[in-house]
Amino acid sequence: MLLGVVFVAAQNFGSIYPAQVVRKAIDDVLTSLQDIRQHPSAGEKSLVMKEITRIVFLYFLLIMGVAFLKGILMFLMRQTIIVVSRRIEFDLKNEIFQHYQKLSLAFYRRNNTGDLMNRISEDVSRVRMYLGPVVMYSINLLVLFLLIIPIMLSVNIRMSLLVLAPLPLLSLSIYYVSDIMNRKSERVQEQQSRLSTFVQEAFSGIRILKSFAREEMAVSEFQSASVEYRHRNMELARVNAFFFPLMLLLVGLSTLLTVYIGGQEVLAGRATTGNIAEFIMYVNLLTWPVASLGWVTSLAQRAAASQQRINEFLETLPEIRGNNEILEKPIHGKIEFRNVTFVYPDSGITALRHVSFTVEPGRSLAVLGKTGSGKSTIANLILRMYDTTSGEVRVDDVSLKDIPVNSFRKQVGYVPQDVFLFSDTIANNIAFGLDDTHTSAEKHLLVHQAARDSVIYDNIMAFPRGFDTILGERGITLSGGQKQRVSIARAIIRKPRILLFDDCLSAVDTKTEAKILFNLNNIMQGRTSVIISHRVSTVKNADAIIVLDEGIIVERGNHATLMKKKGAYYELYEKQLLEEKEEEAD
Repeated sequence: MLLGVVFVAAQNFGSIYPAQVVRKAIDDVLTSLQDIRQHPSAGEKSLVMKEITRIVFLYFLLIMGVAFLKGILMFLMRQTIIVVSRRIEFDLKNEIFQHYQKLSLAFYRRNNTGDLMNRISEDVSRVRMYLGPVVMYSINLLVLFLLIIPIMLSVNIRMSLLVLAPLPLLSLSIYYVSDIMNRKSERVQEQQSRLSTFVQEAFSGIRILKSFAREEMAVSEFQSASVEYRHRNMELARVNAFFFPLMLLLVGLSTLLTVYIGGQEVLAGRATTGNIAEFIMYVNLLTWPVASLGWVTSLAQRAAASQQRINEFLETLPEIRGNNEILEKPIHGKIEFRNVTFVYPDSGITALRHVSFTVEPGRSLAVLGKTGSGKSTIANLILRMYDTTSGEVRVDDVSLKDIPVNSFRKQVGYVPQDVFLFSDTIANNIAFGLDDTHTSAEKHLLVHQAARDSVIYDNIMAFPRGFDTILGERGITLSGGQKQRVSIARAIIRKPRILLFDDCLSAVDTKTEAKILFNLNNIMQGRTSVIISHRVSTVKNADAIIVLDEGIIVERGNHATLMKKKGAYYELYEKQLLEEKEEEAD
């Protein structure tokens, strides 16, 4: 950046010097022509014309040489300042994205995706504009003023003050118009975001649109949004159309003033004809930097606001932080909830009340309950997506808060209720949790085995491209059951110490469920497993079962003991058994 400042200053000397050369050339030529009038003989005229030609050619070479040097300096100026701004933009985007990864789930619940995207794209771009063009043009203007104004004043004070008078008006006008343009641009950007969001949702939810025959409604809403986008763009275009004529008018006014006032000063004997040409070049040199002052000021204000928005997120501390002083080590898998109560910070809903249980290493626990009973909250607390409001979650008799978060999560295989698959191949989705220590051949074997264990292998091989099939957005290529089974394969491929299944078999039929559970029984051997479900058939083989109702454990035991109690578990079992019989009869 400092080197760029040097190049900015240096290239300005290349801008000023040609004006002085032009003044000298014009004055020398006019002096030579006056000599011709005083010595009208043909021989003397020929000698004078040769001298004029020689002088003009030397000045021409001099101007060309200076212009070439200036071009090199301008190239170096942009290769330093502009390149530095792009590198800072690169660093800042990476810093923000890296910080996003550290923030907890609650942060993402409080902030929408569009706002997160804007801060890493639009706001960073505005900061980059400040660090690049704004810095460059500001230094350029400052150096030009320090160089040109003293030269102009030394030549003719009255002429200098008069020809420079329109420049502040030009700067104020550009600032005012730039401010309007920026506000119009922001309105265009807002509508563009709405349009993009609408299109994204329409494509993601194309099944729903078609199922409800709402294509015409979607087209109509898109057209309305497009009309508003066009309207806002036309407003911006009108301001743009006014911007350049205004600038040219004020530039032309400065040139006319230079010629008019310069002519008066020449007639009065206080300036030469060469000074008029010199001043015109000086005014033109100052016009764009002065005009850009308004634009630069507007950019600086927007960059300051953007940096403030960026800092707001960068200064947000992660709510979930592990104690990194404890050495990372393999876990055995004991999970203990001690009188845990949890209230969601954003909604204030109490999801769990005084929940206590223990899962010994290598054993399985099933969590059963109706929708909204707090089952998924247990999964979130085990993964430490949230910290408990009161009570404590312990792993291997150590508080979960004292275990490095990443180290712990790497040893947990998690299958969420809401399956998310990336727009990538099926193989890469299954291998998502594997680290780089595995070779391609090892990954291939592990992916295929995980697919077999989750009973998705035959479905995948039925696709024309098999495991290389590219999934659509959020895995839209697959059915709900297939997505769940790919998600199970992704969790078990890591061979984790703890397996966490959050209602992951809800979209598969009972026959497929039985196959998956049979395979999972082998995989779960020696691993701690927590199976969350609303289906009794999914959880009945677990070593221990707890039944939740409105965040409270109402029953606990194994399948046999709970059936004997004839309580909530028994009622749920009988009800689901009856539903299955009715489905078979149909």
